[in-house]
Amino acid sequence: MSLKRRRFLILGGLSGLGLTVAGKTLFDRATASSQRAISQPEPIISEVSQSAKDLVLRFVAVADTGAGDRNQYAVADAMNRHYDRSPYPIVLLAGDNIYTNGEFEKIKDVFEHPYGKLLKQGTQFYAALGNHDIRSQNGDLQVTYPGFRMKGRRYTFREKSVQFFVLETNPSADWNGQITWLDKELMRSDAPWKVVVGHHPIYSSGVYGTDAGLVSLLTPLFKKHGVQLYINGHEHSYERTRSIDGTTYLITGIGGAHLRPVGRSTWTEYSTSRFGFSSVAVYGDRLEISGIGTDSQVFDKGIVPLKSA
Repeated sequence: MSLKRRRFLILGGLSGLGLTVAGKTLFDRATASSQRAISQPEPIISEVSQSAKDLVLRFVAVADTGAGDRNQYAVADAMNRHYDRSPYPIVLLAGDNIYTNGEFEKIKDVFEHPYGKLLKQGTQFYAALGNHDIRSQNGDLQVTYPGFRMKGRRYTFREKSVQFFVLETNPSADWNGQITWLDKELMRSDAPWKVVVGHHPIYSSGVYGTDAGLVSLLTPLFKKHGVQLYINGHEHSYERTRSIDGTTYLITGIGGAHLRPVGRSTWTEYSTSRFGFSSVAVYGDRLEISGIGTDSQVFDKGIVPLKSA
């Protein structure tokens, strides 16, 4: 059996990633999502603590940033204002860091300039590879770029009580090796909080929808090892789920590329299509997630407990 044929068979379950979705299917899903979004009721915003005395760590997460346009710069400006009020040492970039084809020569326009103030203040960015990022040299220049702090196409790092596990969720990734690696690294971790980052959605009410392949591959490991939060982009919208078998799923693909419609599912706590980013405050017993728009207003708040059903 040829290598290409073997890879096709191995990755067959990942076809739901949506990277090769036919135009009609994409249009139908977008239309359906738009119809759901119109009828979406106003959610009840969860009350979260404003006290910072017990704060362990704060980090920001955003995806689909690399447009280099006014929307990305508006989000970056809001991130700067948020830092001035509530400093954070870490930003997670959940993929599609450079549009449209991962051209690394755009790095100043899509990263170094918009986030220049944060970089000067010492904020550290950690990136994942999205589908657009691998269109040029398979994303290798991004992997070795010091500003993205990638220790490979998949890597882990820890900050205080949180361990982050960053995956490459593209179909061309070494999925057999990655799943073995993730299982081992999650098992080794003694961090109270475990956060996994990837580009593609697992549960989603957006254009691409829930990915059955990723559900079957990743969610058993999340449940087995107590992963509390999965963060991704790819959907150009925002969605926060309730706990699903102990894991909350946060889509934050609102960092600068064009927006797409999003609906609601039975497990959706909140969803919207607006530019912005997510801020996560870490406490000993909970994570407090805030969705923040380019107007610096908090449009969503929710809590992830340390242990949940």
